[in-house]
Amino acid sequence: MKELTKAEEQVMDYLWKLEKAFVKDILDEFPEPKPAYTTVSTIVRILEKKGMVGYTAYGKNHQYHPLVTKKDYARLSFRHVLSKHFNSSVERFASFFASDRDVSLSELEELKLLLEKEIEKRKEDENNGKH
Repeated sequence: MKELTKAEEQVMDYLWKLEKAFVKDILDEFPEPKPAYTTVSTIVRILEKKGMVGYTAYGKNHQYHPLVTKKDYARLSFRHVLSKHFNSSVERFASFFASDRDVSLSELEELKLLLEKEIEKRKEDENNGKH
């Protein structure tokens, strides 16, 4: 899976929301001022070449659909940031994130709760023979 440009991500966000759509449907999702139809069409074709989008042909019209879930793309994007900025270290990322003063105490507490729940879930899975 290849990294997407900001414009490609925006089109994918609309396509994930719509699940399947013609270029016109995607264009309708954009706020004013809307890009040109040909611009959106070009981006969709690039996404198709990147393996992100598939289509069903109806004559000359194509109805597009995502081939990659938003969750899978988010995971890839996170792994890219982790690799590029934190030497693939989750510990370095967590340390950076936790020490960022823009992150509030309540957000840190919420993150701690989420992590504790995930740790407990994984311990239960491990004890039940799930990996």
